[in-house]
Amino acid sequence: MPRPPPTDGAPDQAQFKKQIDASVARKLAAQHRPARIIWSGLGMMGLVGWSVTVPTLLGAALGVWLDRHHPGSHSWTIALLIGGLALGCWNAWHWVTRESRDIHQHGGAGDD
Repeated sequence: MPRPPPTDGAPDQAQFKKQIDASVARKLAAQHRPARIIWSGLGMMGLVGWSVTVPTLLGAALGVWLDRHHPGSHSWTIALLIGGLALGCWNAWHWVTRESRDIHQHGGAGDD
């Protein structure tokens, strides 16, 4: 005789088994990946910082050189500084998005 469905709000056994299996699979996958320690996080912050800083400074340096050798009515320094900053921010956004996608694609490491 079939069992009646649970009426106390408890999850279905099949659904519960799927949740457990998914949790076990995430934990096993996390064991095969190298642990992300604090230095890794600090390194990523440094990478993001430099990915903004380098294009900004290069744009400013090129702008200063252009202003000295080709003076005009507008400032190359300001224009290229802003352009370098925009390029650096886009670069940082790209890195962070890719890392976030990688983390979510392989499941979180902090699951119980």
